[in-house]
Amino acid sequence: MSLFDKLNKAKEDKSASTLQAGEDFLAENAKRPEVTTLASGLQYEVLTEGNGPKPQATNTVTCHYHGTLTNGTVFDSSLQRGQPASFPLNGVIKGWTEALQLMSVGSKYRLFLHPSLAYGERSAGAHIQPNSTLIFDVELLGIR
Repeated sequence: MSLFDKLNKAKEDKSASTLQAGEDFLAENAKRPEVTTLASGLQYEVLTEGNGPKPQATNTVTCHYHGTLTNGTVFDSSLQRGQPASFPLNGVIKGWTEALQLMSVGSKYRLFLHPSLAYGERSAGAHIQPNSTLIFDVELLGIR
């Protein structure tokens, strides 16, 4: 087996173990009574329920968010930057597009995203490896 083959095998093994660890985490998480699991696999916990309008996928939303891996590693946070983020809702990962349409302005949810609702088999940034399960605290501040 060549060095290239060995490196590819190690990468595949790591990706498979990351996927399994995330699926185990989500299976346990789904048992918590405060967590809702949808047919898509999206899991969320309502931290604060707002009473404003809900966005559609075609809207641009403004949010504060804090993203971590299941081990607690922070990979991105508008809160830490002190600047909310605005983006078209249909231009982000599937889990966000689905979840934010459930939220009213003023709501804060904790999202638990299977890799199929996040970055899948791609890595993203320095910390998100292929098949990573992601956790986001998201506060919906506004809709345009």
